[in-house]
Amino acid sequence: MIGEIAAAFRQGDVIPYLGPGVTGLAGEAAPPSLPEKLVAELVAGATVPHKIRNNLTAAAQYIENFKHRKTLTCLMANAFSASPDPSLFHAWLAAQDKMPLLVHAWYDDLVLKAFAGRSGWGLVQGVTQSEHFGDWVNWYRPDGSVAPTKDFIRDGSGAKAPAEAPEEALKWRTLVYEPLGSAKPASNFIVSDSDYVEVLTEIDIQTPIPDLVQTIRKGRSFLFLGCRFANQLERSFARQIMKRSSDKHWAVIEGALTRNEEKFLREQNITRIDANLADFVTTLTQSDLAAAAA
Repeated sequence: MIGEIAAAFRQGDVIPYLGPGVTGLAGEAAPPSLPEKLVAELVAGATVPHKIRNNLTAAAQYIENFKHRKTLTCLMANAFSASPDPSLFHAWLAAQDKMPLLVHAWYDDLVLKAFAGRSGWGLVQGVTQSEHFGDWVNWYRPDGSVAPTKDFIRDGSGAKAPAEAPEEALKWRTLVYEPLGSAKPASNFIVSDSDYVEVLTEIDIQTPIPDLVQTIRKGRSFLFLGCRFANQLERSFARQIMKRSSDKHWAVIEGALTRNEEKFLREQNITRIDANLADFVTTLTQSDLAAAAA
């Protein structure tokens, strides 16, 4: 299976989908690599009722409601201010010449640092309605500057339809898609209950997902790394982002699965690989290097 996945990377047929666990590959200096670690940092900086102190989205909503959105954004930015060197796996991903799309579903900047200095790529990030009303995503060039799009008015109410990708984005070799936002380049975070409600209200009809992402994913397989699918939010985002793609996917998940995870993997035709993440990515990169040298 490792050889099959490595070959798919070389052919441009696989889309890596990176969850929080991949952040931890950067070592002990890495920012929070689990939702539990992130919510612990948030509640350390703001008083939150005990009953929701372990619930990331609820704690974030409480902070937003009672301390202001700017406080939540500041706490999130501080939680991801640690910026160690990207892992060897991050660097390997950034070196893939035929990788058309990378989905990064967490808030650190390690992916962007790995791509720094390379050409032919760009970034699209999810943004909140509370801070960017009418927009679902922002597009960025490698230097962090905004790649502007035209606004499309949907109806007389003034609501905007999703903007098409900037013309320059159509020439990017790799598109990095961060559906939850990220600390860099502009502290965009989809993290509170209301943030998710706004997105999930529209995601079934694909409105928040950029058209370019929808085009690239057709016929391609997803490789889920550092992800769990234990809660509805994680499953909903993954399901909608991979919609209308290939019927063959993989997920590296070590240890016991929940019943909901088993059902989700079965429904989405995802082959589960029961392996330690660090061991898996090491074997994958070595397999690819060996094949390239042969």
